[in-house]
Amino acid sequence: MAAILADLRGLTPLAETNAYADPQAVYTRLRAEWGEVAPIELEPGINAWLVMGHEELVHVVRHERLFSKDSTIWTPYAEGRIREESPLRTFVYPRPNVFFTDGEEHRKYRTPLEDAIGSLRLRQVSHHVRDLCSDLISAFSERGSADLLMEYCLTIPAVVVGRLLGMDLETARTMHGTLLEMFMFDAKAGNEKFEKILMNLVWARASEPAKDMTSVIVHHQNISSPEDAMHSMVMLISAAAEGTMTWIAGALLLMLTDPRFAGRMRGGRLDIDDALDEVLWRNPPFSNLLGRYVTRDTELGGQALRQGDAVVMSFAAANADPRVHAADPWEELGNRAHVSWSAGPHVCPAQIPARLIVREAVEAALNQLPGLRLSVPPDEVGRLGSPWSSVPATLPVEFTPVPAKTRA
Repeated sequence: MAAILADLRGLTPLAETNAYADPQAVYTRLRAEWGEVAPIELEPGINAWLVMGHEELVHVVRHERLFSKDSTIWTPYAEGRIREESPLRTFVYPRPNVFFTDGEEHRKYRTPLEDAIGSLRLRQVSHHVRDLCSDLISAFSERGSADLLMEYCLTIPAVVVGRLLGMDLETARTMHGTLLEMFMFDAKAGNEKFEKILMNLVWARASEPAKDMTSVIVHHQNISSPEDAMHSMVMLISAAAEGTMTWIAGALLLMLTDPRFAGRMRGGRLDIDDALDEVLWRNPPFSNLLGRYVTRDTELGGQALRQGDAVVMSFAAANADPRVHAADPWEELGNRAHVSWSAGPHVCPAQIPARLIVREAVEAALNQLPGLRLSVPPDEVGRLGSPWSSVPATLPVEFTPVPAKTRA
């Protein structure tokens, strides 16, 4: 009966949820029509269930036997209906890593990542972020204007993670360039360059370990081949590049456009971590995430899901579920019951270093760019239109020009 979902027509495209400054307007409309679980269109002829309720989403991510990460059971994939050029293939083409596995196999791939992240020295993380942020800001500080998205937010996560993996600064910047090429221009060519950089690092650390995350991964007992190590590193970098960048951009945008938020922040009445959590509530790094597939017929949120259906988890909608909020949002400061990190076996293992990277990046921009302000009206800041995250298409700012800093 999976055809019931496949046969629905005229559904809201998933990308529409992030096409506007206020995605919640789309979620509210979907809730009114369908409830907490709504059918949506991933691309023409390919549908899925969008889980918007907080309780329903937590149920999905904690029951992997019912909602599996095994994309081969998804009916459109099994029937060969996902086009070679479809962006969906990134999420459904199986690879040997944590994203596509359940149970013991998932734990096998997750443990090396947890151990690598656990080996980080947070002081070193701060050092890398501060140095990079200062260098990036120095490149435009004398102008008195910048696009903080392209000149700042996009660069920080990938380059910092590259450094923590053991790359020198030049290689980390080169890797960042391959990611931009892969996501914005030529996916195939960019991916080949990206994987070549990682494999070179894997081979180097296989013969000569160092005190970095790559060495932990390459020499981990759960890693059986250089390719396994490379795939684990791909997941680590990809999640950081997309998720952390979105968090930084979202925090800066909110501070520059929401007078209530900005006033509390600059007035010292709002702790930086409370501010970052507010961003996670309002605009999580991944608004929506494809990657759960129904293993047997079930019911969720009043909808009949069939074996082979796909489930998209809407962290943005679940965070806004009115059932988990107080009447006054400022009474919720310190509340971290959001699901921006997911939950269950696939909960994000890098919450502490991710928060540290974002905190350092946001503080650097606020402290080193006096009079920082948006240079266009807030409603002119468009969105990239990705189905998966709500990212500003640009973040044009003005500030008081300052001399560029030089580091010895």
